[in-house]
Amino acid sequence: MEMIRLENLSVALGQFHLRNINLAVEKGEYVCIIGPTGAGKTVLIETIAGFHKPYKGRIILDGDDITSKPPEKRGISIVYQDYMLFPHMTVYENIAYGAKKKIRDKRILEEEIERIAHIMGISHLLNRKPETLSGGEQQRVAIARAIISKPKLLLMDEPFSALDTRTTEKLRDFVKRVATEYDLTIIHVTHDIVDVWSLADKVAIMNNGTIIQYGEVEEVFSKPADDFVAEFIDINILEGEITEVLGEMVLVKVGDTILRVKTNTTTGHRIRIFIRPEDIYISNTPPDYGPGCFRAVVEKILENGPYVQLFLSRNNIVLKAVLTRGYVRCLGLARGKHVYVYIRPENVRVAET
Repeated sequence: MEMIRLENLSVALGQFHLRNINLAVEKGEYVCIIGPTGAGKTVLIETIAGFHKPYKGRIILDGDDITSKPPEKRGISIVYQDYMLFPHMTVYENIAYGAKKKIRDKRILEEEIERIAHIMGISHLLNRKPETLSGGEQQRVAIARAIISKPKLLLMDEPFSALDTRTTEKLRDFVKRVATEYDLTIIHVTHDIVDVWSLADKVAIMNNGTIIQYGEVEEVFSKPADDFVAEFIDINILEGEITEVLGEMVLVKVGDTILRVKTNTTTGHRIRIFIRPEDIYISNTPPDYGPGCFRAVVEKILENGPYVQLFLSRNNIVLKAVLTRGYVRCLGLARGKHVYVYIRPENVRVAET
């Protein structure tokens, strides 16, 4: 069942424009929107919420055209990165504020507050003021306040960006749980790819006021629509020429390296290859896999939380790979070390040039 549909939505804010946005989200789906700064992500969800008026297009929510409705009549809640709690109210009063108009019965309101507080892990904070809470606790209160009114759609704009990594991981778990408990439909703007993998059913990638690609997370991250998407989601892009067809496989020459690829494209064609960093296998000894295995040197190592990004080079080929810290230690990887690289044919995506 479709919960929200955007049809050719276009908005002008000074020199910036959203252009012909089309998007459909099913009831209960979790959609993340990602893209570079200035792509229009916040403008899009604020237009859905009713804060900006489109000059073209429609917003259909649960079968109802809400394009011209004021924000308070839309049945939509929004959570920002800076919490926006009322400092003079307790946590209980902040949460209650979001539900008083819908829940008139005081006993039922108390039960609902207790329920959402339990799910969000803030039951022990109900009598506290926001200034006494940590950033993670304040954001849990903000999310609870947004959810208790049981909105048809929950919008979140970079809700974790002001939080440290450990707090963000915990908050993702709370959001997962509350989304399930309340059967929420969520559109979440984020800059963090981990949010997409951890939470989303689908992902939309925006640039210059348009949606470049939209679909299931695995599909978008495995088959980027163009070079912009591939580069933004940090996928390796290589170009080569098909030299031989081997049944369902082809051999592709990239520089002086031969890779095996699954594709229907025939010999003589130049193709563009997309490879996700986490799909690159690295070892200290040559695996007996034939084409697709080659020797490379570690050019750079970057630590990123629990993961490590490696930059590998072989003549004119440069690849990014992602490994766990433990695996990097196990291999004894360091800058300048030679390693063997293997890329499975099924992990290579292809587009003709």
